[in-house]
Amino acid sequence: MLEELERQRVEDGSTALQIITCPNEMVALSAAQGFTQVTGKPSLVIVHVDVGTQALAGAVHNVDKGRTPVVIFAGAAPFSGQGELKGSKNEWPMWGQDAPDQAAIVRQYMRYTAQIMSGKNVAKVVMRALQFATSGPQGPVYLYARREILEEEFDESVANAKLDMTKWPTVEPSALSPTAVQTIFRALCGAKFPLILLGHTGRNIRTFPPLVALSEALSVALFMASPSVICVPYSHPNFLGSSFGGKNELIEEADVIIILDTDVPWIDTCDNAPHEGAKVFIIDSDPLKQGTGWSHVDAELISKADSEVALKQLLAIAQASPQEIDASLVGVRAKQLASRHADMIARFDKLEASLLERSIFDPSLVLGTLREAVFEITPSHGQRTLWLNESISSYPKTFDHIRPDIPGSMICSGGSSLGWALGAAVGASLGAQEAKKDHDLVVVVVGDGTYLFGVPSSAYWMARRYNTPHLTVILNNGGWASPRNSMMGIYPTGYGSKVSGSRLSTGFGPDMPDFAQIATAAGGAWGKRVSEVAELRDAIREAIQVVLVENRCAVLDCVVQP
Repeated sequence: MLEELERQRVEDGSTALQIITCPNEMVALSAAQGFTQVTGKPSLVIVHVDVGTQALAGAVHNVDKGRTPVVIFAGAAPFSGQGELKGSKNEWPMWGQDAPDQAAIVRQYMRYTAQIMSGKNVAKVVMRALQFATSGPQGPVYLYARREILEEEFDESVANAKLDMTKWPTVEPSALSPTAVQTIFRALCGAKFPLILLGHTGRNIRTFPPLVALSEALSVALFMASPSVICVPYSHPNFLGSSFGGKNELIEEADVIIILDTDVPWIDTCDNAPHEGAKVFIIDSDPLKQGTGWSHVDAELISKADSEVALKQLLAIAQASPQEIDASLVGVRAKQLASRHADMIARFDKLEASLLERSIFDPSLVLGTLREAVFEITPSHGQRTLWLNESISSYPKTFDHIRPDIPGSMICSGGSSLGWALGAAVGASLGAQEAKKDHDLVVVVVGDGTYLFGVPSSAYWMARRYNTPHLTVILNNGGWASPRNSMMGIYPTGYGSKVSGSRLSTGFGPDMPDFAQIATAAGGAWGKRVSEVAELRDAIREAIQVVLVENRCAVLDCVVQP
């Protein structure tokens, strides 16, 4: 492949594929995921045989759970060893890398896996893989070829043969059945407090208009449950918040619940359950969660349907059937929702003001200050800012205190393997250039543990090489809060509840790395560590200016209270 790419440079002036060099496979796949999340187009990651496939690590989980169409291509060790074919084994690692079933390393996370058996039909194999990757539920695919196949020689006319791409379409998205449309619409019309739970609808930004219009037509409450992306404008009066677990009082209050494209609508063991008699409807392209060992919600009706199509169907029947809508009831609900939304925003603002007044260096204050600085400094007043949220234990705070409004303006990995954000920022920036999206600032919000998982030495090297400057804000609480939280969920008064993170082996303690300097050494980034409220605002403003004016990465390490 290296030989062929150089031939293209010499003979054609450039390569047919744009090659992005990445010194780490997980960062490469995370970058590919970020690219695809921004562009909506599949991307390709090339790795080295079985060991490169293994080094993709948790990013494989993220592209699966994040329903991101990425093609992963790997070579494979030669199947001949005595020179029978061009490409036979001729280096000692090739014996150890000869895995009996290489695709098994990732198969359970893939929509499709295949071994390419000949270069003569490679285009058709790739197109079949792309059909799987881009059809709902979207996700990654894995292709591999042994060395002899990559070295196969055949007439150039075979390689130059044109494939009619129009004959390989993506499977059309599914719709609700007529019965389901009528059943759900009538339930919404007769409800006292209808609620739509959203998890991933915002991956398709075309869901925003019909979702908002349907919510306004029937005064339906909107709530994001463990979201992987912003699904509804935070400023919309019908929006009542987001969560990543815990107790959700809205579940018990609602008499009609639509679980729309959501993997975890609520957690049963946190005392969540709809009240008796409540009607629950599930709409999802993967409603039974086939890639999950156990997943269940008691439901009135389950529909395998695309969220955009389903929303448009429900909106159409609402617009065509005004006689079935109680206008006075809808009006009362609208006022109640607007009041609750205003109370929610006021609560966030009050918390930020209180933390500032008491000089408490808390993530909520950092995020609120960051939101205001981005509004003040960026040319678009934050409207063209792309946020990448991998703050983990501060996930809800990042949504609540950044409060994104624009479709696609805040994205997450969609999975739970840490280390996505730093590589994804590079890919997302490249994707924005490809899609001609005029982001004036890209901001990454991570925890200190997540930052290290992201392989910053590789990620910031890539950022400098490919000119993708961005701001990274580290919510540094001195270690991994999430494992401790998990322990406390089962042993709230146990031995571990009484000791420090360092004692538990989840804390970095006073010997924590100088996170910003890793980025400086690897990619020439600007870096600063802050731990006092008095210096926070100026440090954030300086970091933003570095990205906007100096066109290089900035890393702000905020040492918050553990």
